[in-house]
Amino acid sequence: MNNKQSMMELSEELDLQFDSLVENCMSTGEFDHSLYAAYDVKNGLRESNGKGVLTGLTEVSDVVAVSNENGRPYPIDGQLYYQGINVRDLIIKNENRRCMFEETTYLLLFGHLPTSEELENFCKILASLRALTGQYVRDVIMKSPPANLMNALQKCIVLLYSYDNNPDDTSVSNVLRQSLQIIAKMPMMAVYSYYAYNHFYNDSTFVVRPPREDYSTAENILYMLREDGKFTELEALVLDVALVLHADHGGGNNSTFTNHVVTTSGTDTYSAVAASMSSLKGPRHGGANLKVMQMFDDIKEHCADYNDDQALSEYLLKIMDKKAFDKTGLIYGMGHAVYTLSDPREVLLKRFAQRLSVESGFEEEFKLYDRVEKLAGHLIATRRHLFKPICANVDFYSGLVYSILGIPRSLFTPIFAISRISGWSAHRLEELINNGKIIRPAYRYIGEHHPYVPITDR
Repeated sequence: MNNKQSMMELSEELDLQFDSLVENCMSTGEFDHSLYAAYDVKNGLRESNGKGVLTGLTEVSDVVAVSNENGRPYPIDGQLYYQGINVRDLIIKNENRRCMFEETTYLLLFGHLPTSEELENFCKILASLRALTGQYVRDVIMKSPPANLMNALQKCIVLLYSYDNNPDDTSVSNVLRQSLQIIAKMPMMAVYSYYAYNHFYNDSTFVVRPPREDYSTAENILYMLREDGKFTELEALVLDVALVLHADHGGGNNSTFTNHVVTTSGTDTYSAVAASMSSLKGPRHGGANLKVMQMFDDIKEHCADYNDDQALSEYLLKIMDKKAFDKTGLIYGMGHAVYTLSDPREVLLKRFAQRLSVESGFEEEFKLYDRVEKLAGHLIATRRHLFKPICANVDFYSGLVYSILGIPRSLFTPIFAISRISGWSAHRLEELINNGKIIRPAYRYIGEHHPYVPITDR
C-alpha cells in the first residue's frame, strides 16, 4: 500500500467520524420551537404579529406601512423616508436627474438636503477619493480572488484597515473620513474584483479602467463595466434610482442592525462594514433578487406556456407546494415583513423598469414579471388563507433592472452593498454620536444542568 492509498483510507475514515459528529450536532442543537411562545421569547426579535421588536431609536430613516385611526392601525401604501424626506419625492421631484445617489448620501449623513453648491462640493470630495492605488489593486484585489464577489468586496473593505494611518480612531471626524472613502471606493472595488475573478478563473481580460471624476456613482459603474464605456441617459438614471432606493431601510434591517451591534462594541469602521457585508450576503437579505432571477429562469424553462395565465398560475402553485424550483415553497420577491399594500421602492423601481424595458427591447420580459406579480399575490393570499394583501417587494424587479443594464448576476448583491453603505455609515455615525450602550440581548437557557463525569467513567 503506497502513501497515497493510505491517505485516502485515512480520509474516508475521518469522513465517517465527521458524519457522526454532524448527527450529534443536529440532535444536540434542535429544540421544540413552541418554547418561544411558552417563555414569551421574541423569535427573530419579532412580535407574534411579525412586527420587529423596538431595540433602538433613529432619525436616519423611517419605514411606514400603517396609519393609526382612533387607536387602531390600518394598512396603507408603504412610504419610506430618509431624514424625514419621502424617497418618492427624492426621485420624482428631482430636477437634476444626475447624482441622485450622491444627494441621498448627503441627506442620510448630514440630515438635510444639500444646496447646489453643497452637492457640487460633496461630489468633488467623493470623486477625489474614488481611485485605488496600483499597489492596492495588485496586493488586495488581484491576489486569491474569492468566487463570491461579496467575499471579495468584504476582503477589500477589511484590508483598507492596513492602508489607514489611523484606523482605530472612532471619533466622529475620523469615522466620517473613513465612511466617505469607503462610499467612494466601493464601486471600483466591486467592479475590479469582478474582472479579477474572471481573469484568473475564466481567462478573460482583466480591465482596470480608472473612474472619471465628472461621472456620478451610477455613471461610473456602467462606464467601468462596459467594454466601450458607453451608456444612455436613461440607463444611468435607472441605476441611480436603484441606488437611491437601496440606500437605507430603517435601523432594523439585518445588516444595519448588525452595524449598530458591532459599532456599540467600539470596533473600527472597516470591521463594522465587513460585519454588515456578511449579513447582506445572505439570500434572505441582500441575495434575494438573485433568487428571483433564478426562479424566473426556472419558470421559463419548465412552465408549459408561461404566456398563458392559467398555465402560469398552475406552475406557481407547484412552486408553492414545494414541487418545483428549489422546493422551499417560496415565490421570491413577494411579501414583506413590514409593507402590506405596497412596497414604495418596488412601485418606483417598477415604473423605471418599464421605461428601461421599452428602450432596451425587454418589453416581453417585463410583461412576464408584471403578470407573475399580479397572479402570485392572489395565489399566496388564497392558498394560505391570508386576510391581508401580499405585495411585491423591491427585490422583485431589481434583478430584472440589473440584467437589462448588463450587470452580471455575481454583482447583484455587491451593487446593493454599494448603495447600502450610505445607510450603514449614517447609522454608525448616529450610534457613535449618541454613545449608546453596548447592545447585548439575552437568550433564555432551556437545557438542563449535569454533573461532570470523568472521562474514564463515561
